[in-house]
Amino acid sequence: MIKIDCLGYGCPIPLIKLKAKHSLILEGEKILLVTDHNLAVENIEYYCHLNKFKYSSEEVIEGVWEITISK
Repeated sequence: MIKIDCLGYGCPIPLIKLKAKHSLILEGEKILLVTDHNLAVENIEYYCHLNKFKYSSEEVIEGVWEITISK
């Protein structure tokens, strides 16, 4: 699993980092993106929906989300 730490970064940095890494993974591999920016969660979920990627998000502590993305 590839981990992308985006704590402290606002949009569009988390999405840019995801796009850079997502092109490198193979079918079935996963990316874990950690963010504390709620708009990044919405943007990443929308991006995944448009591109038919699998994703799940969980607010692990107040204000911090872990988003798991796979092809």
